[in-house]
Amino acid sequence: MAWFGGLRVAGHRLRQGWRPVLEATVAATVAWLLATRLLGHPQPFFAPAAALIVLGQARGQRIRRAVEVVLGVAAGVLVADLVVQALGPGSTWTVGTVILLTVLLAVAFGATGVTLVQAAVSALYLVVVAPPDGSLVPFRFVDALVGGTVALAASLLVDARHPLAPLVAEVRRTFDELADLLGGIADALDGRDEAAALAALTQARGMDARVGGLRDGVLAAGEALRLNVRRRRHIGRLRSVDESIRQTDYVVRNVRVLARAGVTLSRLRTPTPPELGEALRCLVEAVREAGAALAADLDGQEEAADRHAVRADAAALAAVRTAGRLFGSTQTLPLAMIIGQVRATAIDLLRGVHPDDDAAVLARVDEALGLPAV
Repeated sequence: MAWFGGLRVAGHRLRQGWRPVLEATVAATVAWLLATRLLGHPQPFFAPAAALIVLGQARGQRIRRAVEVVLGVAAGVLVADLVVQALGPGSTWTVGTVILLTVLLAVAFGATGVTLVQAAVSALYLVVVAPPDGSLVPFRFVDALVGGTVALAASLLVDARHPLAPLVAEVRRTFDELADLLGGIADALDGRDEAAALAALTQARGMDARVGGLRDGVLAAGEALRLNVRRRRHIGRLRSVDESIRQTDYVVRNVRVLARAGVTLSRLRTPTPPELGEALRCLVEAVREAGAALAADLDGQEEAADRHAVRADAAALAAVRTAGRLFGSTQTLPLAMIIGQVRATAIDLLRGVHPDDDAAVLARVDEALGLPAV
């Protein structure tokens, strides 16, 4: 039944997303309690609201958003107080003037997105729901500060023990998926299976989201480390990994081009050389080892990272050497494109594990391919 399928999907979503729901609920409640019980604020609307707004942002953007929310509330409160004193509360002119002046002030100071909306909503709330009476105005700013601080504290508690663990897991997932993709392309070409080649191309087109997840993971890990004073020394690991992720983006693009050429090659009547599948499977091993090297580097396991990097190096060069044997005057255009992408993928993989050795990487790959040294 359709309704049963819908319930199953809803249940799956709840299992996947219960942690953010619990985090937001607890943070908003704590912010309300602090503002009412500890500070004695009579209407601490902005405390739980600020906590929810900050936690609603992706990890990696929450410190910035917390500052923006506090500044937005402060700007909205200031404008609303001045306009209400001049024009009186509740009138249409007051509402319009408050919104106009608040947005103009926010834009003049370069505010966009959350800050701009928060400033306007804060001002509007004061005019329509709770007009300032001289005693409540200072509370709004403090309430927003409480909510933002509680949200950041909640983020810190979630990532306190292992702030790099989510990024390590994302690295492993991304490289495993990329390796599986290359293996799927190799199987499709060996079997001259056009449907499988098309499925691999579809999967390759979706890999950009994985790279985006890696970038978000770096931002989130950086924010968690900055919030955690005892673990700030690990920020250096993120700097070394950032360049590797940029090269991973290039690898994903290369594999997408390779997958597209694989679809064309699978449609041809000529048999696929067995060396091509061998080269792609060497590339599979190189991708897995490169991902393991990156994950080990993030975990602080330097010796393991070096071992995986050496294996990635060997496997990538083996892929290039195997593909290089296919060069010849009788090769088809799709085959030539795949050979070129094997070379490009190997270069970007090795640049990812040797970010400071560009010239040497290029020289080794071209030597493996049989090209003359420059």
